[in-house]
Amino acid sequence: MNNPNQKSFPVSWDQFHRDSRALAWRLTGMGSFDAVVAIARGGLVPAAIVARELNIRTVETVAVKSYDHQSQSGIQVLKPISQPILDLAKKGGKILIVDDLVDTGSTARAVREMLPGAHFATVYAKPMGRELVDTFITEVSQDTWIFFPWDLDVAYAAPIGGGTD
Repeated sequence: MNNPNQKSFPVSWDQFHRDSRALAWRLTGMGSFDAVVAIARGGLVPAAIVARELNIRTVETVAVKSYDHQSQSGIQVLKPISQPILDLAKKGGKILIVDDLVDTGSTARAVREMLPGAHFATVYAKPMGRELVDTFITEVSQDTWIFFPWDLDVAYAAPIGGGTD
């Protein structure tokens, strides 16, 4: 978060779990899925929760890097989707892609190219990437930096309006 005017949105473990379960709830009306593909790393936790809630036993990962701590860079596929999942998709299998967030859409675009017919779901969505996902729970503004539970530590937080307590 390099821009001092950028908003921050800290998400606790409890909130993230509730939002991930809400995503699963929203997906229940779409029938059963044959497999879940989690976009590592951020999509691992919500994909595990969604897979549990929807009773999906086949869970795959794709590792795509587009962030370097807090700045975006080009897309790099670190681990591609396994051939059995790609074959399942080609045979008409119903694949669910899960990520924590769609931001600019660069990661979503890259993974959608790998599995064009899959259903793409994220917990959070920003306006620039929202059109690339089929299902999401919460939209946040483009200038908001989401701090996920794994990014946080318990520490003092200054009052929003400035000053001291």
